Amino acid sequence: MKSKFIIPPIPAVLLAIVSVQCGAAIAKGLFPEIGAAATASLRIGLSAIILLLTFRPKLSELNAKQWKYVILYGLSLGAMNMVFYFAIERIPIGLGVTLEFVGPLVLAIFSSKKAVDFIWVILAAVGIALIAPWTDKGLDLIGVLLALLAGAFWAAYILLGGRISKIMKGGEAVAVGMLFATILILPFGFAGGGLNHLNPKLLALGAALALLSSAIPFTLEITALKQLPPRTFSILMSLEPAMASLAAFVFLQEYLTVVECAAVACVVIASAGSSLTAKKKAKI
Repeated sequence: MKSKFIIPPIPAVLLAIVSVQCGAAIAKGLFPEIGAAATASLRIGLSAIILLLTFRPKLSELNAKQWKYVILYGLSLGAMNMVFYFAIERIPIGLGVTLEFVGPLVLAIFSSKKAVDFIWVILAAVGIALIAPWTDKGLDLIGVLLALLAGAFWAAYILLGGRISKIMKGGEAVAVGMLFATILILPFGFAGGGLNHLNPKLLALGAALALLSSAIPFTLEITALKQLPPRTFSILMSLEPAMASLAAFVFLQEYLTVVECAAVACVVIASAGSSLTAKKKAKI
């Protein structure tokens, strides 16, 4: 009898977060060379190829309900990534990540039914507010609005991911979803002209970016979404700004201020609290 190793949902989300931030370091090198749209196209397109070859979903066997949700899931996934890349072309990435988090936080607040869950949301919100460089001058309004729009797509991705994970296998759902995300993004990549500058080195970096920023984390996330309620997933994902700050320290030698350290503490406590809540629910 074959044993199948499955990563528990909470560690899966945390691994997805770490993977995304490692991929962000690679994206930072690609951005100046080919632009935001081409970077998003390369990331999502190569992810789709990797996942389709890995999971080999049988498209002919999907029913109407599965097609409906997997298409919507893929479009929200693609829009979330592309719009966010457009946002951080105009505003600092730390602010972009923070503003994008408005979507999942609003979802968590409206999904919460227990007082303890609301406390974790408040703690995460405080941490995100502290991280955000609200005092910066000359912020690009379009960039801010794009980051907020990316947050709305992120909330849709969480809801649709939870729905699709119940009617399709996780890996197959992500693979097919990536296909439709690619269809959405690719025209923007060609229109921007960045894809015309690809070479073997950029393709190799793009493949690493695809694995770390899309293929691995999205597969982990959809597996977790099958077992976690949307509000718990949203609160766990609040580690993203903290991990972004840590990645900036490791890769860019950007030191944290006392206020930023307090922000990291808030989101870590919120994530730990949501983890404890999830464990208690699992025992019931």
